[in-house]
Amino acid sequence: MVSEKISFDLSNSSSQKVVLIFGISSFVGSNLAEVLKKDFKVIGTYFNNPVSINGVVTFPCDVLKKDDVQMALYTFRPDLTIYAAGLSSITKCDENVEYADALNSGGLFNVTEFCQRYKSQICYISSCYVFGGANRKYIETDIPDSASLYGKTKATAEFFVQKTSLDYMVFRCCNFYGRGINKKFSNWFEKLENSIYEGKSLQWDNHVKIGFLDIYYLGFLIKLCFENMVRNRVFQVSSTDLMTHYEFAKLYSKVFSQSDSLIIKGKWNFPLLSYIEMSLLEEMHFEMDLSNMESFLNIKLPSIKESLEFTKKRFRLAQSESSKKSKKGGAITYI
Repeated sequence: MVSEKISFDLSNSSSQKVVLIFGISSFVGSNLAEVLKKDFKVIGTYFNNPVSINGVVTFPCDVLKKDDVQMALYTFRPDLTIYAAGLSSITKCDENVEYADALNSGGLFNVTEFCQRYKSQICYISSCYVFGGANRKYIETDIPDSASLYGKTKATAEFFVQKTSLDYMVFRCCNFYGRGINKKFSNWFEKLENSIYEGKSLQWDNHVKIGFLDIYYLGFLIKLCFENMVRNRVFQVSSTDLMTHYEFAKLYSKVFSQSDSLIIKGKWNFPLLSYIEMSLLEEMHFEMDLSNMESFLNIKLPSIKESLEFTKKRFRLAQSESSKKSKKGGAITYI
């Protein structure tokens, strides 16, 4: 499938770099495409969910099949390959152990192998859940001590990339939020928006403290690193502060001038690996040291409030542009 009819020179004789995103139908993949397409030729693969993104070529690919992966890398010869495929739900990973391991680790192994062959830099999106949730600040060189199966698959993938690739970037990230491209499935942030708009109460976890960033920040950081030819680095990406989902929902309501009366404090299921101490059930913290990324790139990462204020401006701009184009549709519009 091709998102729109555009000419694409397979020889890539132009100076514009090519970015290939495996998993472009995912929340992360689709948003990265929106950010990066402004500066690069973006190609994306999907598995079961065909997507259409303006200015982006998309086609089917099974990352678990080496022939599919090789064909994608051979055909488009990308300068940068981003692995955004995978199972990102902690609970679903616990329920589908073999599938989670295959998609989060095995698929990446295939992509990394052919990135080496066709001289494409591999960019892997990892997670702060590679750590165990202790109340301390984790640094890049800390040994992963994952408390969940999801974190364990991410740690395995991180290790593989660093040990086998000669040209990589790993971004170990906090929770990202934003709107996805898959209208059949609402992510937790979209559920928050919907519940407030529809006047429905929802319980939000007040057990796990983690950073929150607008997904567009990851796109900006990848672009910055790629343009500055960053090689073989692990960067930790997060807001400068931590919150629970409950605290985030409360702050969202304040920033977007909405009532927070229907936001209820609760405790979500966080499936732990069998050998993890039950004492962790009381509270978990996923704070990462950001000084390496901030000093290396000479940037300052935002607080959660600053990120939400950026999101508010971004949504308003998108709404304004949508109104100008006078597009039809019965979908709910939020500022």
